[in-house]
Amino acid sequence: MVTKLRETDVVIVGMGWTGGILAKELAEAGMKVVALERGRMRTPADDFAVPNIRDELRYTNRNDLMMNTAQDTLTVRNLVKETALPMRRLGSFLPGSGVGGAGAHWNGHTWRWTDHEFKIRSHYEQTYGKSFIPDDMTIQDWGISYEELEPYYDKFEYTAGISGKAGNIKGKIDSAGNVFEAPRARDYPLPPLESPYSSMMFEGVARDMGLHPFKRPTANASRAYTNPDGSQFGACQYCGFCERYGCEANAKGSPLITVVPIAMRNANFELRTNSWVQKVLLDSTGKKATGVLYVNMSTGEEFEQPASLVLLCAYGLNNVHLLMLSGVGQIYDPESQKGLVGKNYSYQIGTSAQLFFEDKIFNPFMATGGTGSVCDDYNVNMDFDRGKAGFVGGASISSGGTNGRPIEYRPLPPGSPRWGSQWKKNVAKWYNSTMSVSSSGSVMASRYNYLDLDPTYKNIFGAPLMRMTFEYAENERKQNAYMATVVNKIVDSMNPTFKTTAVARASWSVVPYQTTHNTGGAIMGTNPGNSVVNNYLQSWDVSNLFVMGASAFPHNAAYNPTGPVGAMAYRTAEVIKTRYKANPGPLL
Repeated sequence: MVTKLRETDVVIVGMGWTGGILAKELAEAGMKVVALERGRMRTPADDFAVPNIRDELRYTNRNDLMMNTAQDTLTVRNLVKETALPMRRLGSFLPGSGVGGAGAHWNGHTWRWTDHEFKIRSHYEQTYGKSFIPDDMTIQDWGISYEELEPYYDKFEYTAGISGKAGNIKGKIDSAGNVFEAPRARDYPLPPLESPYSSMMFEGVARDMGLHPFKRPTANASRAYTNPDGSQFGACQYCGFCERYGCEANAKGSPLITVVPIAMRNANFELRTNSWVQKVLLDSTGKKATGVLYVNMSTGEEFEQPASLVLLCAYGLNNVHLLMLSGVGQIYDPESQKGLVGKNYSYQIGTSAQLFFEDKIFNPFMATGGTGSVCDDYNVNMDFDRGKAGFVGGASISSGGTNGRPIEYRPLPPGSPRWGSQWKKNVAKWYNSTMSVSSSGSVMASRYNYLDLDPTYKNIFGAPLMRMTFEYAENERKQNAYMATVVNKIVDSMNPTFKTTAVARASWSVVPYQTTHNTGGAIMGTNPGNSVVNNYLQSWDVSNLFVMGASAFPHNAAYNPTGPVGAMAYRTAEVIKTRYKANPGPLL
């Protein structure tokens, strides 16, 4: 039996970065807000204290902060002709679970995506001609501009305490930052982190090759900081326990130390944990959301939470799945190319090489999630000739380790034994004398990369699992092969004692971890014929439903997605407060 609760102004599904931002902003605007988080409550004081947080078995090997695949997972295949099988354990990506979401365990890398991405089809057609874009490549303009988003990037960066150095402030270029970035109104709130020796070596070689390295901007506070909302950050301790972990020093920009506790202090806000939303409820027309149906995971009870406004703020893949289960929009079919929900799923592609030095010490245990230097010469650099290179998109090159954790980090030169006494000697010898150079590349949307509902497998509630069909297209293979050549050239210039070779990826696998940067499936665009949501992330079909996060991205860039995810959340919050609240309905 379903218990119907009292109606609220806003119901939020998921309590990570986007849920926290919307909850704080709308509660402060006087709206009654209920947030439903399917995982448990977390706070830094209760969950991230030393020594418990430095537990590799719990957090790296057993994924304590991540989605539980025994309860809900995906089915996965590379090609349409294959049968998808359930992902029984996490591998390629790590969706978060619990209050804070992926914002609790991320590394903090924070980037501004620009018109190079937002107007991607227009740019490539105008620069290289329409025939340069492959027929199966379904990229499109996003319906938004960098200029519109810049103030919200700024707001997110100052909320999250980003450490970095701007390369372009109001058109003034500073070579200490990213000389290729778009203009910004002001610098980052905090100076860059300290550079490890490996990054300094990388920067020297990169400059000698004519490249433009800079320190990576990241949500690891380089010094104590109080953000505009009064949230207090500690200085990063370079402990090496960042990705997959919460922060013991409150130095990592996270919804758990910023927007979430502020929202929870507001009388207009209520958080319900262990509350698993099953679907968005619609009225008889299918054009208006009336609330959501959810299950209390502690008791098994079902509840209907009526609401005037529904905000999907879960992880991007979960938002898409919820749209499908709720019957909002038509699910995409790659053969007929009809439907939009699930279309343009994208990931990332990369390659790397390891360098081993007999005569150098790197101390990899002294690191942060954002330690390192980056070159954007093959990414947002508009002078890089993609026509000559033969692909759409680009990649960043970086170096600088994020950890030297003893269980996880055991680099060995090629040809080393896999076990035994010599293995132990080699681990001890090379642990302190190894570094890497990596590339992180974009993935363009492709006709046959998509999400839909699996016809066979179901979750613990009997609902169909979401099915992921994804494989690297020829465009991405070309890009990755090109970047492997660049990485290897840099590696050779550093003269290591031993090295591995960066190799281009021929295929994607769900097994090894790569990135938790999944995008698409509820894409934004210029009209209902090419997108699920408008540029405010408002559903074209159901005007009182907003779908937040990277599910709105029509393709994936080389950059991590959190910067635009946070910025768009602030932009949506503002338009709800200033326009939608007084006059509910379509914003475009």
